[in-house]
Amino acid sequence: MVEINRANIANQVRVNRRQKLIRSRVNSSFEVHALSDRRWEELIQSLIRGGILRSPHVIRAMRAVPRELFLPEHVKPYAAVDAPLPIGFGQTVSAPRGRAID
Repeated sequence: MVEINRANIANQVRVNRRQKLIRSRVNSSFEVHALSDRRWEELIQSLIRGGILRSPHVIRAMRAVPRELFLPEHVKPYAAVDAPLPIGFGQTVSAPRGRAID
């Protein structure tokens, strides 16, 4: 029984550390997101006015999921720019305009 308890405690410690790390990353992402909410909404409105963004489902999805969550720290300030952004290893995240058409 002692070994099981030690194993359970060690596992719980690992889980707690992982949860703290995830929370800190999510909190920092949402702080950045809060700063760019207005610019992101302006981009969405521009895509709607331009007739590019028409689907209510896609509009809801774009408003619900911040693009910043998919970007490295150094490009997060550009999340509301309607252009592909580098995410490393020669890859880019698509421009919002490209996702709006889907």
